[in-house]
Amino acid sequence: MTEMNENPLEILPEIFLVAGAVVSLLLGAWLPRHRQWIIGALAAIICTAGIIAAAVTAPGPPTSVFGDAYALDALTSAGRVIILGGGLIVLALSLRPLHNDPRESEFYVLIQLALLGAMVLAGAQDLLLLSAGYLLASIPAYTLAGFRKDAPGTEAALKYYVVGALLGIVMLAGITVLYAGGRSTKYTVLADTLDNAPQAIIAVGTLGLLAGLLFKAGAVPAHYWIPDAVQGSTPPAAALIATLPKVGALTALFRLGTVPLDAAPLPWATLLAILSAASMTLGNLAAFFQSDVKRLLAYSTISQVGYLLMPIALATSTGEAQPALLYYLAAYTVTNLGAFAVVCAFPHAADIDDYRGLGHHRPLLAASLVICLLGLLGTPPTAVFVGKLVVFTAAIDGGYGWLAVVAAVNTVVSLFYYLRWVLPTFARTGDAPGHRCESRSARTVAYACAALSLMTGMGSGPLLDSLSGAVSR
Repeated sequence: MTEMNENPLEILPEIFLVAGAVVSLLLGAWLPRHRQWIIGALAAIICTAGIIAAAVTAPGPPTSVFGDAYALDALTSAGRVIILGGGLIVLALSLRPLHNDPRESEFYVLIQLALLGAMVLAGAQDLLLLSAGYLLASIPAYTLAGFRKDAPGTEAALKYYVVGALLGIVMLAGITVLYAGGRSTKYTVLADTLDNAPQAIIAVGTLGLLAGLLFKAGAVPAHYWIPDAVQGSTPPAAALIATLPKVGALTALFRLGTVPLDAAPLPWATLLAILSAASMTLGNLAAFFQSDVKRLLAYSTISQVGYLLMPIALATSTGEAQPALLYYLAAYTVTNLGAFAVVCAFPHAADIDDYRGLGHHRPLLAASLVICLLGLLGTPPTAVFVGKLVVFTAAIDGGYGWLAVVAAVNTVVSLFYYLRWVLPTFARTGDAPGHRCESRSARTVAYACAALSLMTGMGSGPLLDSLSGAVSR
């Protein structure tokens, strides 16, 4: 029988979010509307405390707690810091749009619950806990997508929910099949018992499990909800939906590939490599024709997931896969949220043409936008450039040179639609209504994310070294 290690201090960041959500919900019922910002400040304090707790416990040896259901290793620690750091950014982006909203406190509670779900996905080492993390990351996000209760938001929430519910059922069916084949839901046990299970059962269960995680990651073929959900949501909610759940889902995929499915007969690595190539290619091609900035970033997100799937396909082929994935996740989170911060700063600028001449009227914000967009492209010395470089190197070392070539070609192709947004910002034109910056906090976040993207890229060496810890088994 597995020994139960139930020390609550081991999951302190998660406990902070649970307690914060409950306290925020109760406190929000008593505070007057003009004081609801206190809930947002409390959520920011909780995220900061969670980051500190995660950083303090990160150097420890890899282990598992609560009956081997939750892993404490480099994957979990990095996932916690990235998700909570991204949550801080989203909270800052929400301050101005949600100010004096009658449901402002509820928005902050939903953010905390969505962050908690993503963190559970990142650390789950049991299929049942993985399904719980899936639901916890999904249900608050559905509500955030339709938070403003207008027609686009309702449509976004409905499409997001229908696809998520369908693939969630498929995922639960896959977990059931894997349990039937492996006689357990724990990764550590499945790693041994699945070797003797019928190959058909393993294949069906793995594909069902993969469907749910691909939905949370926004990868092909479970990607088609992203453009509508991102476009119909408020900019802060769109920033969260397009970025943070992916951190938990992709980390969960990496853990599955290294522990229970490492020796499974299904060609896991080849399948993920194909999905990686399909995601980056389809996302880039679809982004060519987008003029709506949120839809463009949504398709850009799909293409970025394609690059992020590369190190997951290489999980057991090279030791460079894990630091490549974690570093790229951090770089992508900062850079993508920085681009959304500019969108949040100009809520009336929905189209690329609405940013025409921005460089002359708001030069610092235009510079931040350019750094983030070219950062998503992979231009040196930004963080995503280093992330792509490490991922491409890992692909070649792991025997997937063809995938590195596909990724390099897609990187060049993506230059077209990023420049479609960048070039108009430097056109000489009169001031436009869309250039009115209505959120000082969003403007500050855009500056900070752009600077952090550059700093992370130039200081990548120590970060990569710190992300190479062993995975709990």
